[in-house]
Amino acid sequence: MKLDVSLGQFDVLRGQVASNLGAVTRIVKEAARRGSQLVVLPELWSTGYDLQRAADYATPVGEGLFAEIADLAREYEIAIVGSQLSLMGEGRFGNTAVYFDPSGANLGIYNKVHLFGPMQEVQYLAAGDSLTVVETGWGKVGLAICYDLRFPELFRSYALAGVQAVILVAEWPRPRLEHWRTLLRARAIENQMFIIACNRVGRTRSTEFFGHSCLLDPCGEVILEAGEGAGLYTAELQLDQLAEVRAGMPVFADRRPNVYNQTK
Repeated sequence: MKLDVSLGQFDVLRGQVASNLGAVTRIVKEAARRGSQLVVLPELWSTGYDLQRAADYATPVGEGLFAEIADLAREYEIAIVGSQLSLMGEGRFGNTAVYFDPSGANLGIYNKVHLFGPMQEVQYLAAGDSLTVVETGWGKVGLAICYDLRFPELFRSYALAGVQAVILVAEWPRPRLEHWRTLLRARAIENQMFIIACNRVGRTRSTEFFGHSCLLDPCGEVILEAGEGAGLYTAELQLDQLAEVRAGMPVFADRRPNVYNQTK
């Protein structure tokens, strides 16, 4: 079984919702034209890190821009994942990724668990407190957002839940390109899973984002790595590879959780 995936790497303009939505509409349309079954967008694709104005942008999932993305998924018959600011409750805002299937149905909601202090997320956002496993037509998928990549426990939890791939949406900045590449490969190798990662490009104030969106296979081999320019990057995942890799190197059968839980 194969899955055609497109990564919509673009310059997210801070606070310019209409312009960003126009870029996403073009990305989704082109991904559908290419025959992709899934298109992934960057973190906070609609607003960027304009967190001080979260109250102006955030809506409950199912309303506002979330509803517009569901409509795009339905119109172009393609699954879409990206994160936006959501209203989690009175005065509580989340950095929220949603998996919309090709019918526009919401299959799973993930609120970023690990908030990134240097980008003021802790000051303006509420952290999520659970992981999200999405049951799709092609397998189980985990959702993650940017800074989550630095926490191997999250990815191992997904692996133990039987996911085949983790979709990571990001605004990962310079100068940490090698961290990005290394951590993506590590998460794929140690969990024997596909990693689908979309990062933005461009600049917000003094912070520059380098792109390099990636698709990695369960051996950690790079299927696709984008450059540093805006564009739509498309490749094919051979999903049957996952079972072959796990059978050939059965690390999960050799785990010893009773030892790991001991401290001295």
